[in-house]
Amino acid sequence: MLKRRLSVSLSVVVALISSAYADDDTMPFPLTPPAIDAASWVLMDATTGQILTAGNPDERRNPASLTKLMTGYVVDRAIDQKRITRDDVVTVGKDAWAAGNPEFKGSSLMFLKPNEKVSVRDLSRGVIIDSGNDACVALADYVAGSQANFVTLMNQYVSKLGLANTHFETVHGLDAPGQFSTARDLAKLSRAIIAGEPDFYQMYSEKSLTWNGITQQNRNGLLWDKTLHVDGLKTGHTASAGFNIIASSVEGQHRLIAVIMGGKSSKGREEQARKLLTWGQNTFDTVQLFHAGKKIGDEQVWYGNPHQVAVGTQQDYYLSVPRSEVKDVKATYVIDRPLLEAPLKANEPIGTIKVLDKGKTLATYPLVTLNAVNQGGIVTRIEDYLKLKL
Repeated sequence: MLKRRLSVSLSVVVALISSAYADDDTMPFPLTPPAIDAASWVLMDATTGQILTAGNPDERRNPASLTKLMTGYVVDRAIDQKRITRDDVVTVGKDAWAAGNPEFKGSSLMFLKPNEKVSVRDLSRGVIIDSGNDACVALADYVAGSQANFVTLMNQYVSKLGLANTHFETVHGLDAPGQFSTARDLAKLSRAIIAGEPDFYQMYSEKSLTWNGITQQNRNGLLWDKTLHVDGLKTGHTASAGFNIIASSVEGQHRLIAVIMGGKSSKGREEQARKLLTWGQNTFDTVQLFHAGKKIGDEQVWYGNPHQVAVGTQQDYYLSVPRSEVKDVKATYVIDRPLLEAPLKANEPIGTIKVLDKGKTLATYPLVTLNAVNQGGIVTRIEDYLKLKL
């Protein structure tokens, strides 16, 4: 027999569009997102991973230079694993030299030279700021021994990150048969990058890079928008891909990720991303519902010493909340045992927390014990036995 134990008001309205709604992007509350002129798009809350609005989010498209986000992610993982460091010096090979590679003709370059000595840090900046295809090749050769080996690593991380509609064939994003991704997958990848090393992510906000006497501006024009607080991530374009952009803006603790794929022009993709970010920042807040280790109730424990245990959540839980939908939402928890009996371990799952609106379950979270309860002495156990039987 399940026992409902607690009902509390959270004094916020939860617009749950996370895991429970991720498959169909259904909004449980009526909100009108902006009209977006692009082939596909996504607006994601970076803290929760919730999709706030989307259009054709799982349509497989050419990622173009958005591919370089995965290139940077693989390099950063190699640094985390201490296989390389940011200060390692790379000798640029001939395959990274644009003059000797017709594939690079007319494409984005850092303008490296054969046998040039460049640090991993500067090559990474060349990938992110200049969108340098030559820098991608130089890093791939250094990290994995070849471009083919590096592409294998890229696709291994595709699997680890759960990017269901992504596959890479190149380290730089130039057109290649069988290479594709989606707005949803690229938002997930961007979220993983932002959650990675802060000193690596700050490169995405750098506005220019000078190398070999050539100064280039970051192609993400939203970095110059003083109202949005954009600090990344990347643009991309080929004739088949159209104009792509991923932009992240942050206000306080509220960070959003906008993905535009198949935009009509360089300025057009920025305008569409700006509409998404402006709407998201004006409409939503990221709210912490439960704090890890913070008590939300006490429960009686039979045969234990003490006779009570504090209950709550083992981790923090957040939701993206629409400001316009402020009303009371109830949180209840249900114990999944007829009785709580000692001994109990700390962080032992004992039930479920439900977040509800007008009786409709919006989200569920595990309920755990926050402290251990040892079995009581013989007298305590006899007393409790008699209380239960009488």
